[in-house]
Amino acid sequence: MSEANGVAAGGRRPIVLDTDPGIDDALAILYLAAAPEVEIVAVGAAPGNLPTAMAADNALRLLDLVGLTDVPVALGAHTPLSQPPAISRAHGEDGLGGAAGPPSARRPVAHSAAEQLVGLARRRPGELTVVALGPLTNLALALLLERDLPRLLRAVVWMGGAIHRAGNRTPHAEFNAWQDPEAAELVLAAGFDLTMVPLDVTETARADRAWVAAVAASADPRARFASRMLEHFVDFYATTLGIEGCLLHDPLAAAVAATPALATTCEEREVTVELTGTHTRGMLVTDLRPTIHPCGYARRPVRVVVEADVSRLLDRLRHALVGAALPA
Repeated sequence: MSEANGVAAGGRRPIVLDTDPGIDDALAILYLAAAPEVEIVAVGAAPGNLPTAMAADNALRLLDLVGLTDVPVALGAHTPLSQPPAISRAHGEDGLGGAAGPPSARRPVAHSAAEQLVGLARRRPGELTVVALGPLTNLALALLLERDLPRLLRAVVWMGGAIHRAGNRTPHAEFNAWQDPEAAELVLAAGFDLTMVPLDVTETARADRAWVAAVAASADPRARFASRMLEHFVDFYATTLGIEGCLLHDPLAAAVAATPALATTCEEREVTVELTGTHTRGMLVTDLRPTIHPCGYARRPVRVVVEADVSRLLDRLRHALVGAALPA
């Protein structure tokens, strides 16, 4: 396969998805499967919203739904690097709001998510973008296996962190960063070409009840599946958080990975992760000074998305869920 600037011969950008589905992860998978700009090469299951084995099972179900039955799914780590996992209550007992249904006939591949990523990166240097929608445990383990991983990967897009606003797991920490702070710190310090899609922008990506109803009106199998998940998600947000509609954290990050122009404003920032604070563990510490200071962290800055075209995301995601071609 010929390749230039990380884009395959057919014009599609190859991605390795690291995810913990999870309802909004599931919506992101359905989006990426429909996006003509990308090709899902492989999936790694991360220890995040739910146990890793369940995340892998859900990823297989979703890939089956969209006909991507040749895409391998690898089990990731079963726990974060240095603390027990914390399961989210937002996604229901099956992780998909009660919509999971029967398991896939396929099983995860024999090697781990970290081994899968390293093998692919070595075979396809400079091509692959990792889209990480959960804690960064698997990417950190892959980095420990292959120190040249930042050079071998084209880019990383991570849904995680909070820069200018409060966290959603603690007052200071976003869930994915808090779940495995050591992994996040390893990855942020490694020198990847990394785009971070934090709460600052994902909390603007809200689907209201009218949008959810428009998806539910479709008879497409993807829309029916998504509608069952979204019904649970909207109820959770209303009863638990007092929010009308639901937030689309992971679909926004996936959309930015597929179509970078959806990120309308970005900042270049040095970012590190607080590992030892009693009340601030998992918080992202960001150098907000206007220029790189000589006493800074001396690490490669990351690209932080602070504004995005949410209306375009909602339009494209709705088209993906109802089986229609995505608008430009």
